[in-house]
Amino acid sequence: MRYQSFVVALSFGSAALALHHQQFPVSAAGETSGSKIEQWRFDEGPAENATGNLIFDTVHSLLQHWPNTRHRNGHNIVPGVIPTGTLLYHGTDSHTIPSGPDWTAIDPEHSIVFAFGYGTGWQLTMAVTRPLKVLYFDGSSSAKLSEGTIDTQDIITWGEVQPERSWDELSRIQELCRWGKEFGIDGFARMEMSFEVMLCDFTAGVEVVSFLHVRLTWKDTHVPSPPYRPPLDQDIWNRTFEAMYSGSWHNNYPGESRIVLDLAGLVSLYDIALAPSLVPVRAKLERWDYRVLGISPEDISQVKRKLTEVVNRPDPGSGVDWMVLTHVIVDRYADRLEFTKHLLNFTSSDSQEFLRRARFVQTQLRIMLAPYLLDDTVVPDANNPGLQQLQWASPIFRLCATTHTSVIINLTPSMTPSERLLLKAIEDTTREICRVTTNMWAVGVMSGLDVIFPMEPNEEPDIVQIMNDWRQDIEKLMSWLDWSIWIKCRPACSAEEMCYLPTWPLDGPEPWPPHHPPGNLQNTLAEVDYLADRVGQTQAEDWRKPQPRCIRRLPQYGF
Repeated sequence: MRYQSFVVALSFGSAALALHHQQFPVSAAGETSGSKIEQWRFDEGPAENATGNLIFDTVHSLLQHWPNTRHRNGHNIVPGVIPTGTLLYHGTDSHTIPSGPDWTAIDPEHSIVFAFGYGTGWQLTMAVTRPLKVLYFDGSSSAKLSEGTIDTQDIITWGEVQPERSWDELSRIQELCRWGKEFGIDGFARMEMSFEVMLCDFTAGVEVVSFLHVRLTWKDTHVPSPPYRPPLDQDIWNRTFEAMYSGSWHNNYPGESRIVLDLAGLVSLYDIALAPSLVPVRAKLERWDYRVLGISPEDISQVKRKLTEVVNRPDPGSGVDWMVLTHVIVDRYADRLEFTKHLLNFTSSDSQEFLRRARFVQTQLRIMLAPYLLDDTVVPDANNPGLQQLQWASPIFRLCATTHTSVIINLTPSMTPSERLLLKAIEDTTREICRVTTNMWAVGVMSGLDVIFPMEPNEEPDIVQIMNDWRQDIEKLMSWLDWSIWIKCRPACSAEEMCYLPTWPLDGPEPWPPHHPPGNLQNTLAEVDYLADRVGQTQAEDWRKPQPRCIRRLPQYGF
């Protein structure tokens, strides 16, 4: 009878660490304690319409500027709070506190872009006096585009996606605040160049810190007529660049930490059970083109019911920190997968060099799986008829895939429906990572490439073919995961540059509305149009699939 060994480490008080091997018999049917070997087959990848990877990645990316600029069409709505003491900023052309819903920035560099008009500029700074209850729309949800950035807001605001109303911001904020009032929602968090809060009431939960008249160099006494050509003014460039640059402070984890999200209330449009009508809409599309347009009226009603339950729920959930868990997994695998891909990007006519590189790759695979390599793993000899399936490595696959969630599963009864969705997304993601990497490692073992599990294959392995297969495996896995942490400027930018992704309104097909706007919005659009005219529109494909590039941090910026 074969045995599978598990190591249990126990440490109490000043006692030395004790290691105990607990034996679980493996039955003839291939079953272990609570596990079926057949469930861990290497030839069973994720289903074609699976969205666990998308839920995982978007949750991992919440409130981070870089990934939400790259995939700008958001699919998540998440409740959260803005903590007491947080500062909010409102730029305006008059010394008047808004009497109704209006926009605030979380960084002053963002709000000061709007602090001009008719020769004056005012910057209102407010402090939060109690936790403000907000809803966060992910993606570039403040970009006024008809191509999908505002879809999730539309289904709450209008009850349907209305791309033609992408610039109907005043109605949008008024309707959202009217809807949210019933649930005690103070505002809505969004992102464009940086993060903002659509604040519903400037007299509730906030207190004025200062209301300053700021000096600006653009002091026209009238608003230019269309096509909005303000004078050549370096101050416009400086302020707009710094608004965009302040957004880059939140590019990566922890992102915009002044908004604290409650993932136990996550509403995801990638949830197939919640929005099944979007499954055929996404079919055959690339992720860049995923959006909510095409969702059925029945699914919209279901999403709104779900959102109402989320904002009203008294249940705090299981207590699991889902955001931290997603980052633990990304931290564990992102760099190692990227390094493995680098090692596989190799060509040589020297067979010994190929063999040497293959052993480097095998070492990296073994490093990733080191916590799960059981001491009593039995590697079959080359004559074993089950060699091709590599099922001898399935216990390692299972341990790798379940370690992060095996105890959390026991908390399922106390989880909210959103948490169970998150658990499934994490299980799906770790399973695929471990399926691919364990399979690659096992192939290397059977090919005689591993020094820890040595064996002699009957035939000389085709190292070139193994390396090609590995390259395809790792590229397919990384494409499926699609983590934005791998999107970088290569080579790295110099000290006078920053890495930049095409950002609205500096790039994009729709930097201004089709009508002539009133008030200080007209001044804002004049600036936007001026900048767009100077930098030129990004090529259509570069906009659709944002690619990083280095831009100057000094004039001329070179967007």
